[in-house]
Amino acid sequence: MKTKVKLVGRYFSHFGAISMILAISFISSIAYASGEAESSETTHISGVVADSKSNDPLAFSTITLAGTHIATVCNSDGEFTLKIPNVHLDKEVVISFIGYQTKSIPISELLKGSNQILLDMTTVPLVEVNVFPSDPDLLIGAVMNRRDVNYNDFPTSKTAFYRETIRKGRSYVSLNEAIVDIYKYPYNSSRYDQAKLIIGRKSTDYDRLDTLVFKLQGGPVSALMLDIMKDPYTLFDEEMINNYSFEMANITRVDDRMLYVLAFKPKPETDIPLFFGKLYIDSESLAVTSASFNMDISDREEAARMFIRRKPAGARVYPTETAYVVNYREQNGKWFLGYTRAYVAFRVNWKRKVFNTNYYTTMEMAITDWNPAEERPYKPGDRLRENVIMEDAVEGFYDEEFWGDYNVIEPEQPIENAIRRIQKAR
Repeated sequence: MKTKVKLVGRYFSHFGAISMILAISFISSIAYASGEAESSETTHISGVVADSKSNDPLAFSTITLAGTHIATVCNSDGEFTLKIPNVHLDKEVVISFIGYQTKSIPISELLKGSNQILLDMTTVPLVEVNVFPSDPDLLIGAVMNRRDVNYNDFPTSKTAFYRETIRKGRSYVSLNEAIVDIYKYPYNSSRYDQAKLIIGRKSTDYDRLDTLVFKLQGGPVSALMLDIMKDPYTLFDEEMINNYSFEMANITRVDDRMLYVLAFKPKPETDIPLFFGKLYIDSESLAVTSASFNMDISDREEAARMFIRRKPAGARVYPTETAYVVNYREQNGKWFLGYTRAYVAFRVNWKRKVFNTNYYTTMEMAITDWNPAEERPYKPGDRLRENVIMEDAVEGFYDEEFWGDYNVIEPEQPIENAIRRIQKAR
């Protein structure tokens, strides 16, 4: 039993543990900024990325400025805005998504506006579909052995946009956003990456939370720990990998790159909540380029112990759904973290109440720029802790130019609606 508890604490404490506490009193909401203004030093390019045949949005597509480290990702509606320094207006914007042909578009074309960018699905030749690695266990072993070769082997300083939201039913009750500076150690280092808050803003509508103040714990630090190739103990370190079974699920492409799709799931005899999902592996370099996975939360009591730090008396709280996404980007033959997203849904069952309450939490972080690190990591007093609650770390602002030239992830329509409601209530 002690071994089981040790494993649970080690492998799952980094996934944005949820802290639920009783509200002593209601806290008034603070207005959430919206809108963007063009800086004299940057030009803003906006658009929507979609499938060329179905017009379905390609959520979380990667948008990069060619020849630079500047990038962003689409929101779940396929929408994006990229802020481009004016010195780079002669370059192209590159749009990519797994299973589709990458498209490069001159900035001069995108400046005309009304940018619906349609990507064509990549066709995988039949001869490739029939060529699978013979042993999926050997494949995952080779992937892990090549981490030092495939991923950045030098420290980097990164700028990232972070967002976390909490919904009660269909209504957003908490919105927190921040620009953070990240000191990322080389991928062959066991030291934890660090994050420092640059600017942030929040809005919380406690009147919709009944008797609860529901807060996310971990913030950007937890988002960094979703980097499964930097911290493989999250899924597949030498001790945990034997608890999983692997199989070849498919083959896909990104332009001329063939990707193996490797499915994984816990072995039946495993008695702790683990993950199941897919890894997308570059067939030449054997680098993991993307991962999507869920946690097996069929054991409600065990899952609740991992996610819930505190809960109110008279309530049973447990997770009902989880989903994680990790995307990497490649430059000069090296891969690095580009985007992470974690979604967890919870149900609160109250004693002596007929109806349950459902909460839906999301945290996401996109790396928007990076450079080789020249300075040392942050001073202890400057860096964000693993147990940080971003709502307590940032202030509320009403400023249409709040983000300045920083790149951010465009808010989805439901979030924009929530922002407008909060502004009207001021």
